[in-house]
Amino acid sequence: MQTILTDFYTLESYEKGDHGSFTANIHLNKDHDIFKGHFPGNPVTPGVCMMQIVKELTEEFTGSKLFLKTASNVKFMAIINPFETPDLKLQLDITENEEDVKVKNITSFGETIALKMSVSYKK
Repeated sequence: MQTILTDFYTLESYEKGDHGSFTANIHLNKDHDIFKGHFPGNPVTPGVCMMQIVKELTEEFTGSKLFLKTASNVKFMAIINPFETPDLKLQLDITENEEDVKVKNITSFGETIALKMSVSYKK
């Protein structure tokens, strides 16, 4: 899998469900340089990195190179600290046609929802 977030996370496993649904389990690299600056002594996973992970996983699952068109209902609901909660579950509901891919995502750790968003990509 090609990623601009080199060594930021590892796709541990994924499962394909019905009608374009996927559940992916990732592990964040707590030693990545991003966490040294965001924020020193109190690492927080940047929201833009979480959005990029959703894009990269969607590209992997659809086999298409994607470009973000729109993002709506983006809600960061909990802080993701890579030292405390490095293991995340991403639920992706993917629908696509010839030109576009739409994704509804819920990212969580344990019982806590950390991110909800709907995005649309152009192929």
